[in-house]
Order: sequence, then structure tokens, then C-alpha cells
Amino acid sequence: MSNVHDVGGTQLDSVSAAVTADDVGDGDVLTRSLGWAFWLAIGWLVFIVAAAILAPWLPLKDPDANYINPDLGRPPYSPGSTHWFGTDQDARDVFSRTIHGARVSLTVGFVAIASGMIIGGTLGTIAGYFRGTFDRVISFLFLVLLSFPALVLAILITSLLDRGLLTISATLGFLAIAPVGRLARATTIQYAEREFVLAARTLGARHPRIIVRELLPNVVIPMGALALLGMAVAIVAEGGLAFLGLSVEKEETWGKLILLGSGSRDLENAPWISMGPIFVLFLTVLALNFAGDRVRAHFDVREVSL
Repeated sequence: MSNVHDVGGTQLDSVSAAVTADDVGDGDVLTRSLGWAFWLAIGWLVFIVAAAILAPWLPLKDPDANYINPDLGRPPYSPGSTHWFGTDQDARDVFSRTIHGARVSLTVGFVAIASGMIIGGTLGTIAGYFRGTFDRVISFLFLVLLSFPALVLAILITSLLDRGLLTISATLGFLAIAPVGRLARATTIQYAEREFVLAARTLGARHPRIIVRELLPNVVIPMGALALLGMAVAIVAEGGLAFLGLSVEKEETWGKLILLGSGSRDLENAPWISMGPIFVLFLTVLALNFAGDRVRAHFDVREVSL
């Protein structure tokens, strides 16, 4: 039996590769160009992530120092060669604080969508493959999570628990489980009856191998596109929590920096206090949304509503 199984495994790899190649056909999506704008968006994301990681070692001003200049009068000071984004009411450099704030905002976005993909993606893939009672239970849980107002749930969790980086990230990650899980489930159902999966079953492949080797590569592609879009949503959601006073404590984030300059008097007399973080946040969210949309279109990921 072991020899038959080994031969079957070899045949399985060959059949899977052949069927996958036939499915792609002449219109191979990998030959499509993502376009220069996609790589420009990726370049910005690489730049802002690198700047956030290396912020403590970059030649930036101290984000907590007060750069009071008697020659300029009372702060805040407008943007110039000394302070690129100007200073806030306490004469702190807005540009430096924006770069340092990127560390927390990007971490929240990444951890949130990563946890949502791991938990939701796993549950959705298993439910879509095995179907039956497990699928009905998981689908009902997803439906319950989607039916509950996300903002209300986030406020409830962050109000009851401490507002640390882990809590905020876990809260937003919890909210990402249902959307990611439903996409993973729908994509799994779409591919579960394809020829290469049926061939794997016929040749005696076990369920874990079919899920990991045959289904997962096809599920990861639409989930990757959703991850970029979901990270953008998580970053914006953190900003929304910051305006409610429920963002990360003892850490600067883009949302908290924008809130600092959102007063009517500040917006009238010193708009740069909030415009600097808003500009960087806007470019980052735009890059994530555009890159995610291009990945979705590049791999021909279709919207599903299963």
C-alpha cells in the first residue's frame, strides 16, 4: 500500500500542475501588468514602513522636545526649513511626531488584519471545504459578527479593557475575522469542486494536504488583496477611535496627532498641526487601497456573496 500511495503522490503532483496550467490557459493573469502606479504605491508603503521602523535612528528631531524660538514668538510655528510640517502648540516638531506616530498606526493596521486573516481565513477555509454542520455554525458566527455594529463593539471592548497597543490591535483584528472568513469560505467553495481538487481526492490525498497544497494557494490571492484594503480600514478605524479618546494610550498615533490640531481655533490659525499627519495618512491609505484593488484586478478576483 505504501508504494501505491507514493506513486499516487507523484501522480497527484503532476495532475495538479497540469490541471492548474490548463485552468490558466492563454489568458495567464501573471502576464498582466500591474502598472507603474501600483509600484509607485508600493514604493510609498515601503518608504513609510522603513521610516517608521528606523525612526529612532534617523536624524529626526526629538518628538517630545519643545523647540521654542523667542525670535518667532509663541508657538505654534508655521512650516519652514527648520520644521518641515511646523510645530504644535507646545513647539514640538510635527514632522518628527508624524514619523514616530506611523510606528503605532502601521502596527495596529498590520496586527489587526494579520490576526483577522489567520483566524478568519482558517475558519472560513475549513468551513468551505468540509461544509455540513461545521460550516453552518461558522457561517452563523460570521453573520452574528457582521450584524453587530463594528464601531459600537470596538467602543465597548476598548472601554472595558485597557487601551494598550495589543488591545486596540486585537479589537480591530476581531472585527476583521468575519469579512475575511466569509471571503475565504466563498473562495474555498468555488475551488473545492475544481478538477485539480477532485484529482487529489481520487488519488487518495488526505484533507490537510488538499487544503494546504491545492486550496490554500488559490485562497491566499484574494485574501492578500483584502489584506491591503483591510489594513487601510484598520488604520482609519484607529483614527476614529482616537477622536473618541479610545486609541492607544501613552503612544502617539496619526489619529491622536490629527485630533491635537482639530480644534476650530487650531484649524483656523495653525492648520498644519493636523494637515501634516492627515497628508501622510491619506497617502498611506490611498496606496493601500490602490495596491489592493490592483492586486484584485490583476488576479481576476471576483466578488462573491456566498
